[in-house]
Amino acid sequence: MRKLGRNEPCWCGSGKKYKHCHLAFDSKLEGYFYQGAEVPPREIIKNQEQIDKIKESAKINIAVLDYVAEHIHAGVSTAEIDKWVYDVTTKMGGIPAPLNYQGFPKSVCTSINNVVCHGIPSPDEIVKDGDIINVDASTILNGYFSDSSRMFCIGDVSPEKKRLVEVTKQSLQVGLEQVKPWGFLGDMGQAVNDFAMENGYSVVREIGGHGIGLEFHEEPWVSYVSKRGTEMMMVPGMIFTIEPMINMGKADVFTDEKNGWTVYTSDGKPSAQWEIQVLVTEDGYEIISY
Repeated sequence: MRKLGRNEPCWCGSGKKYKHCHLAFDSKLEGYFYQGAEVPPREIIKNQEQIDKIKESAKINIAVLDYVAEHIHAGVSTAEIDKWVYDVTTKMGGIPAPLNYQGFPKSVCTSINNVVCHGIPSPDEIVKDGDIINVDASTILNGYFSDSSRMFCIGDVSPEKKRLVEVTKQSLQVGLEQVKPWGFLGDMGQAVNDFAMENGYSVVREIGGHGIGLEFHEEPWVSYVSKRGTEMMMVPGMIFTIEPMINMGKADVFTDEKNGWTVYTSDGKPSAQWEIQVLVTEDGYEIISY
């Protein structure tokens, strides 16, 4: 990082002088760096203007999932869910971030039962009574990104599936409690993993959360099988997702060879995921999208 003079404009783009903006922040970060901590690069630290614009994007993302929550039911196809997402997003001025992202063909991911993530909507895939489904929506508004997902229990869902969905949701709160400035992502990761294992479940290792805001996927990659005191330091201005994928059975997964996207549990047992987008603040966190 280039050393700035005290009276130079701050690197974050706030327009403030360095001494009135990130000088003290950088000094503190430098101290942790020399102690061996993994510190975030400047480009993923958001200023207030960027945070405000990311929140505007998130308003659309939340509205999309609220619409899905009001309309999803047994008998609907996942292609219909995809159309809802596209229509609501574009009507509000946004763009569905998944659409054509690295070749992904649809506007949303719909993952049912033993699908861990990245399920591709299809007119042939009908949501049935007893299913659990994750709907993962991501939005671009004026170049700023938001991302979150929710689980839906359709009709008469078995107690075992309901418990998986609820424990997975609870794991987010357990993880959130560890999101503190100058702590480590591993603090959150271990808390989530310990909670899932205590409840008899396993956590997917290969797929995690990610930084987001100015790009769809930024640093850091966020693991939920990490150890306390490890991984990147959490600092004010960082935005990332918390989205553990928790399996009823073993943690092993595989990706569909035909479409290259859809991830399944190797043992065929159900998986659940809730996703939120979180901003690290001076005294804790703020949920941006849910």
